Order: sequence, then structure tokens, then C-alpha cells
Amino acid sequence: MRTIRSNRVKRGFVGALLAGVTLLTSAGGALADDPSASASPAEGDAAGPTEAGTAFRTATAIQQEQTATADASTGDYLYWVFPADAGQRPTVRAKVTLPEDAARKGTSTWQVDVYDGLRRRQACMYGHQTRKATQDAGTVELSCVLRTVRAWSEPWADDPLPGSYFVRLTVVDAAEEDLGLPVHAEIEVTSAGMGGAHDVDGALAEPLVPGASSVEQAADGDDGADKPRVSLGSEPEDGWSSGWWTDRWLWTVGGGVLAALAAVFGYGLTRGGGRPSRVPPGV
Repeated sequence: MRTIRSNRVKRGFVGALLAGVTLLTSAGGALADDPSASASPAEGDAAGPTEAGTAFRTATAIQQEQTATADASTGDYLYWVFPADAGQRPTVRAKVTLPEDAARKGTSTWQVDVYDGLRRRQACMYGHQTRKATQDAGTVELSCVLRTVRAWSEPWADDPLPGSYFVRLTVVDAAEEDLGLPVHAEIEVTSAGMGGAHDVDGALAEPLVPGASSVEQAADGDDGADKPRVSLGSEPEDGWSSGWWTDRWLWTVGGGVLAALAAVFGYGLTRGGGRPSRVPPGV
């Protein structure tokens, strides 16, 4: 009788173990397939602003997964600002459409730089941050992959932290005769979620968002004159998370369930192993 009961306990534990593993894998797949967590932008949200700022204070705010464009002149400094939250690894891509080669006198070198909310220049892990365009080139494409944004860091460190990030695009070397020629620029920012492996035990009290990162025109009700209204910078559409949800929660809960099942299984083995499985008659 005890042998049958012990076998039932073992079969129940194996079934519960398989169910727990299935729950973990299905939950991870569901999280990856959740439309709200997908990095693909909606049809109507892909188009971004059609202009760029000329300084940090006038940087044009954009959201990730948007494509921002701007028409400018060779030699202009173009600025955009986007939000990045903890656990994200942003990738900035820039494309510059150059004038016709007949109008240009030589080669040009273009560069894209990224600064955080404190205007500290952030290093690129990899990508083509600086590229030279030959005289007959039609376009030049640049990219910069930042380090993973951390939820917290030491004050003296230069780690990427949650907040606003500025993108600056400009030509750093060109013939003097080519300065002023019209160009068309495109900027897109995407992020890869790096998960709990990059989490730290801490969080910022507030994201590093500067007090002035974009300027919008607002009508003054008294005299009707247009005056610049300074906004408080860019922010994710779903708000700042500061990395409170990561895959650590999933594995912590799953580990607790499996530990509880192991305890039940061990208790069943202990009770079943206290006496012989078959007791002779008359004993």
C-alpha cells in the first residue's frame, strides 16, 4: 500500500515539475509575443518630426521606433533628443542624403554623437560613428550602439542612466565650397531589452531629464506674440519604469514553485521510507 502511495507521490512530483517548466517557458514566450512589449512600432507612430534643433536646448524630441527627418545645409549641427530607460541598449542610426556629385567639390566626413541628460558624451560600443563620403556617393549611413542603460550608478561613473539622450549629427570635414549645400537627414532610434542580467541593486530618484530639451511655439494670450515655451524633455510613452520588472521576477517565482514541489516530494519519500513497503502477515 505504501509502495503505491510512494509511486503516486513520485508521479505527482514529476507531473508538477513538468507543469512548472512548461509554465516558465510559456510565460517567457507570452512575454516575448506580447504586442505591448514588442519593439515594432504601430503604423501611425512610425513617422516622426520633420525638423531638427540646432543646439541642446532646441533639440527636437522623438520617441524610439520613430523615423525623424530634417532638411538642412552642409555644416549645420542637427540635434534630436529621445528617452531611454533602464535595461535598454539603444542603437542610433543616421542616414544623410547628399547633394548631386556635380555640385560637390570633394569628399566629406560625417559623424553622429550621443550625449546623456547631463550632456556627457557617451561612447559607442560598436557601429560606424564616423564615415567618409566620396564625391560621387549619394548617401552616407552612420550608427552608434550605446552601452546598456543602468538603473543606478556611482556619481563619479560615466555609465548610461535612465533619462534623455541627445543625438548630434554634423559634418566634421568637408571642402569649404561644399559648406551650405542642401542635405536631407534621417534619424531612427531602436532599443534591445537586455533583461535582468544587467540589473543593479538601486534606482535613480528621478531620470536624468534636463530642464530644457525642446522648444515649442505657444501663443501669448496678452499681446498675441509668439514666444518660445520650454518643455521638460522627452519621456517614454508608457512612462519611466526604472527597471522594476525584469526576467528575474519570472525565474524567482519559478524557482520558489520548484523548491516547494521538491519539499513535498522529499516529505513523501520520508514518510514512505520509515517502514518496509511490505509488512509480513501477523506483524
